[in-house]
Amino acid sequence: QVQVAESGGGLVQSGGSLRLSCTASASGNIKSAHVMGWYRQAPGNERELVAIMTSGGTTTYADSVKDRFTISRDNAQNTVALQMNSLKPEDTAVYYCNVVYFIMSTKFEYWGQGTQVTVSS
Repeated sequence: QVQVAESGGGLVQSGGSLRLSCTASASGNIKSAHVMGWYRQAPGNERELVAIMTSGGTTTYADSVKDRFTISRDNAQNTVALQMNSLKPEDTAVYYCNVVYFIMSTKFEYWGQGTQVTVSS
């Protein structure tokens, strides 16, 4: 059983910053997640990848956030954070934490409930 919880959303002005945090809580003797990261969904749009990081430190960013957002992980604590700088109104969305484990080559994926980020002009 894995539970995923996000926090850190809010309302900021264009050009401001926010830091999102996520914790994956797992029972049993499970290792750190293979992939942890962030997706977002704005009204009327599909859910899209923002940034993800593997347990080995490999990162992937959406082109729209590259050089503005930074993802970080603490593998021992099963946490992931997203530092968002130079925010724009088009960053407004619900941000979801995503966690992926592999057990005997089977993929297990978990999602947080989302945290709202609103950027005013």
